[in-house]
Order: sequence, then structure tokens, then C-alpha cells
Amino acid sequence: MKKITFLGLALVAAISFQSCSSASEDTTEEVAEVASAMADGTVALDLAASSVEYKGVMLGVKEHTGNVALTEGSVDMAGGAITGGSFVVDLSTIIPADTNYNEQSTKEKLVGHLSSPDFFNVAEFPTASFVVTGSEGSTVTGNLTVRGITNEETVTDVIVSENGVSGTLAFDRTKYDVSFALPMKDMVISNDIVLSINLVPSM
Repeated sequence: MKKITFLGLALVAAISFQSCSSASEDTTEEVAEVASAMADGTVALDLAASSVEYKGVMLGVKEHTGNVALTEGSVDMAGGAITGGSFVVDLSTIIPADTNYNEQSTKEKLVGHLSSPDFFNVAEFPTASFVVTGSEGSTVTGNLTVRGITNEETVTDVIVSENGVSGTLAFDRTKYDVSFALPMKDMVISNDIVLSINLVPSM
């Protein structure tokens, strides 16, 4: 009888040890995941590696994509969450990435038009900026400034990792006086401009 009791206790002890071991492994994995996120504090950005890609659509016809360069930026982190930060882009660095061009409509003409007062008026307003005001879950709110006009906007699908921060910002260009419209009634430029943001921390 004593022998059975001893074996039973040994079995319970073995099961308990295995459970504790598994819990410890799970905890270690969770700690590893937290540790792999960006460190707390103000994180400077690698401006060359970071990117802001844009997409504008001529409804029913074609879309134009490209990117602009960052001139400055940082992200404030606390407990794996974004608590602040900002970035500035240089609108004189617009580089088209799509292939929807021909002899009459070239990349150079598009950049010239986007830089004109019809769109971003780069000569008078050479930069655009975004300043974080808060975050919740996978969304970040902040103030977007374009052509000297500031509105609150939301960045969605935000992912934070040791490699940086990514998210999508869609805004109505007409709120920023980027209100050019095509003269042809059957060709309409979408009011929404979509930005794919990828902020990489400086090593």
C-alpha cells in the first residue's frame, strides 16, 4: 500500500513538474515576443530605410504609385505601444513607381503636375508632416499637415515589431486644398490618397 502511495506521489510530482516546465516555456516565449518589440523611449528613424509610399487613383482608368523621402522622424514607445512621435516628408522627392505612362503622359509631367499649385504646391509648401497624438490597438491617431493645413487622421493596420512600425493612412485630399479635378466628366480622380508607411528604427 505504501509502495502504491509513493508511486502515486511520484506520478503527481512528474506531472506537476511537466506542467510548470510548459508554463515556464510559454512565459519565456511571451517575454521573447515582448523583448522583440521596439525598445521603450524615443526611437530615432533610419531615414534612408524608412519609406512613405503613395497611391492615387483615376477612377475607372488607372492608378499612380510612388514614394517620397523622409527628412526627419522618431517614434515614442512605452510597453510596446506607440505613445508619440512624428515624421516629415520632402514633397520635392516624389518618385513614381508605376508604369502607366506614354509619350504624352510621362513620369516627369506627372511629377511636375503633382508639384504644381493644382496639387501640393511644393514651391510654397515643400514638406508634409504627421504628428502622433495617441494610439489604441492597431490604430494610431495624429495630425497630418499638407499645404499648411492640418487635420486629424488615423493610421490603420499598425504593426509594431523590432523591425519598426508599419501602417496605412488614407486621407481626403480635398481637405487639404488638393482639389484639382479633370475637365472631362467621364474621368474622375479619387479624393482619397493612400499612404503605406514603413518606419525603420536607426541601428
